[in-house]
Amino acid sequence: MADRQFALNGLSPWWRHVTILVLIFGFSVLIFMTEQTYKNAPPIPNKVTDQNGQILFTGNDILNGQAVFLKYGLMEHGTLWGHGSYLGYDYSAKYLHRTSEISQSILSEKIFYVPYDKLTHEQKIQIDAQVSHAFKENNYNKSLDTLLWNPLEVESYNQQLHEWKNYFSRSLAPGLPQSYISDEKELNDLTKFFAWAAWASVTNRPHENYTYTNNFPFDPSVGNYPASQTIIWSAVSLIFLLGGLGLTLFLFGKFDYFGWRMNESQSFKIDKLDFPSDITTQLTPSQKSLGLYFVIAAVLFLAQGVIGGIIAHYKVEPNGFYGLNISQWFSFSLLRTWHLQLAIFWIATAWVAGGLLLAPMVGFEPKGQKAGVLVLLGALVIVVLGSMLGEYLGLKNLLGNVWFWFGHQGSEYLDLGRFWQFLLAAGLIFWLFLMLRALKPAFQNKEKSTLASLFLYSAVAIPLFYVPALFYGPHTNFSIIDNWRFWIIHLWVEGFFELFATVLVAVIFYQLRIVSSKVATRVVYLDAILYLAGGITGIAHHWYFTGQKPISMALGACFSALEVVPLTLLTLDAWDFIRLTKVTSGKQNPVLRHKWTFYFLMAVGFWNFVGAGVFGFLINLPIISYFEIGTTLTLNHGHAAMFGVFGMLALAIIVFGLRHLSNDQTWISIEKYISFGFWGLNIGLSLMIILDLFPAGILQLQDSITNGYWHSRELIFTMHGLFHNLEWTRVIGDLIFIFCGIFPIVLAVVYGSYLFLKEPITVNK
Repeated sequence: MADRQFALNGLSPWWRHVTILVLIFGFSVLIFMTEQTYKNAPPIPNKVTDQNGQILFTGNDILNGQAVFLKYGLMEHGTLWGHGSYLGYDYSAKYLHRTSEISQSILSEKIFYVPYDKLTHEQKIQIDAQVSHAFKENNYNKSLDTLLWNPLEVESYNQQLHEWKNYFSRSLAPGLPQSYISDEKELNDLTKFFAWAAWASVTNRPHENYTYTNNFPFDPSVGNYPASQTIIWSAVSLIFLLGGLGLTLFLFGKFDYFGWRMNESQSFKIDKLDFPSDITTQLTPSQKSLGLYFVIAAVLFLAQGVIGGIIAHYKVEPNGFYGLNISQWFSFSLLRTWHLQLAIFWIATAWVAGGLLLAPMVGFEPKGQKAGVLVLLGALVIVVLGSMLGEYLGLKNLLGNVWFWFGHQGSEYLDLGRFWQFLLAAGLIFWLFLMLRALKPAFQNKEKSTLASLFLYSAVAIPLFYVPALFYGPHTNFSIIDNWRFWIIHLWVEGFFELFATVLVAVIFYQLRIVSSKVATRVVYLDAILYLAGGITGIAHHWYFTGQKPISMALGACFSALEVVPLTLLTLDAWDFIRLTKVTSGKQNPVLRHKWTFYFLMAVGFWNFVGAGVFGFLINLPIISYFEIGTTLTLNHGHAAMFGVFGMLALAIIVFGLRHLSNDQTWISIEKYISFGFWGLNIGLSLMIILDLFPAGILQLQDSITNGYWHSRELIFTMHGLFHNLEWTRVIGDLIFIFCGIFPIVLAVVYGSYLFLKEPITVNK
C-alpha cells in the first residue's frame, strides 16, 4: 500500500527504503557505541588507598563530588574533559597540571635539593620523565575494585583539597560570588571528583599506551601527547569528506532534478490543488492565536540576547560589569545557563508555532484546536519561568535534596531539573496530538498524504529523542552521562531538527504553490538521507576524549566529515532561493509576498555552510579537537551554527507567520523593521566572528599547542594581551546584533501581533 502511494505521488519507493536503511544502520552503530561506553568508561573504584592501605576516599565520595559539580552548574562555568563553558578552568586539566607541578617540586627537592625552577634543562627532563612514569602506570585492581595511589598522587591530593576550597569559597573563581560553595564536605567531595577525572586523563588503560581519555588534555609535563589514533583518524576523515563530496556532486550533476528545481514546479497546475492559495487563505481561530507564540518567542529572544551580551562581558571583566559586581546576584554559571536555555526555548517556541500554523493548511482546523493551542502556550510559559526560577534557587543551594528535580541538573544544554524535563516532554507530546488532529484528513488525500506523513514523523522525532535525558542521574558515571547528553543535543541539532526544518520549508513552499508535492517530498527524503547518513554516527565526534575507546574516535571522525556534504549542498538551496525571489510573475506572486521569509532562509543556508560546515569540520578533526575543545573556536562554531542556522530558521518561520497573519496594511507597517533587523542580525553576528571569536580562537589554539591545554584556559592568558583586546572588540558586533538586529525584530513581532490580533478572524489576503 505504501509503495502504491509512492507511485501515485510519482516517486520511487526506494526513497523511503533507503531512508529506513540509513536509520537502521546509524542507530545500530550508535547503540553499539553506547554499549561500549558502559563497558569501557573509566572505572570508579570502590576505594582509593595510599601505599600503606589507608583509605583516602571511596567511590561514593567521587560520585557525591560529581553531584556537587552538577548541582552548582560548574559545567556552565568551566569544563571537564573539554566539555562545558569557557570562563573557568577545565577542572580535570587544572587538577592534572597542579599534580605535575607539585610532583616536580617534591622530586626536585628530593633529588637535587633545589626548587624545580632552579634546575638545568637536563635535570628538568629527568624530573619530568619520573613524573610521567609515576602517573602513566595503572594501579587500579579490578578484582579488588581498589585504586592504589603513589606518594606523589597522595601529596598532590592533600594540597589540592585546600586549593580548591579556596577557589570556590574565597572569590578566586571568575564570575562566581564569594562562598559560591561553602559546605566543607561538598568542597572535599568535589576535589575527589576532580582527582578521579584527572587520574582517568593521565593513567593508561590496561594493556594500552593511551589513557582513558585518549591522552586528553595535552600536557607534556605528565607525558600527555596526541595518541596515534588522533592523527590517523584525522587523515582518514579527509578521505571520507572528499569521497562523499565527489559522489554527491556527481549524483547532483547526473540527476538535475535534485533540489528546489523549478522545471517541474513551473508545470505544476494550480487548479488541481484542493486547498486555497496563500493569497486567499482565511485564518482559522488557532492560527490567529499563534501571534501570542510569536510574541513570547520574541521576548525570550530579546532576553537571551541581552544575557549573552552580559556573559560576553564577563570574559573581559570577570568579577564585574563596568565596575559593578553583579556576580553576587547573577553568577556567570546562572546567566550562561539562562542564555542556553532561552535559546532553546525561543527557537522551540517558533518551531512549535510553525508546525501548528502549517498543519491546518495541509489538513483542516479541528474543533477545539484553539483551546489546545492556548493550553500548550500556557504550559510552555510555566516550563520556561519555572525552570529558570528553579535554576536560580538551585545554584543558590536553596532546594535541598530536590535540587536535581526542581533546580539545576548540571548538564550543559540540559540544565533544567528533571521535573521540568517531564513537563517539557509532556508538552511536546501534546503538541504532537494537536498536529495529528489537524493533519489527519491529509493522510487520506493522495496529493498530500506522503508530505503530511513526513511532517508528522519528523515532528515525532523531536520528543522521542528527548527521552535519553531520563536515562541518567547525578550519580551515573560521567562518561555515561555525556554519552546520553549528546544523544539529545547532537541528534536534535545535527539530525532531526535539520530534518524537521527541511519539512517545514517543504510544506511552506508547497502551500505557496512554488513546488509540487513530488518535488517537496523528494527534497525531504534526499535531505533525510544526507543528514542522517553522517549525522547519526557523527555524534561520536563529541566523545573523542570522554572516556571511550578509539573506535568512537574512528567512527566519529569519518562520519562527522560526511556531515559537511549536505551542508555544502545548502549553498545550492540558497541559490535556488535567490532565483525564486527574482521571479516576477505578478503582483500576487507568493514568493514576492514572502520575500523576507526567503531572505532568512538564504541566511540559514549561508550560516549552515560557514558555521556548521567550515567551522564545525575544523574543530571536528580529532587532532584539532585535541588541542582546542572547550576554547573560543568551539564558541565560534556554536554561535555561527546555533543562531546562524536554527535561530535564523526560527525567524524565517516567525516572519512567514507574521506575513500570513497580516493584511497588506499591517505588513507595510512592520516590514521596515524586519528588513532592518535582518541586516542587523547578520552584520552583528559576522562582526562577532570576524573581530573576536575566530581570530581569538586561533590565538587560543596556538597557545594550547605551545604551552599546554591547561595554560590556554588560565586567566593569565585570557585576560591579557591580544586575546583580551579581541574580546573587547566583540562589543561592536554585540551592540549591532542586539540594538540593530534583535530590537527591530521584536518591535515588528509585538507591533504586528497587536495589529492583527485586533482584526476579525477572517483576513483577506
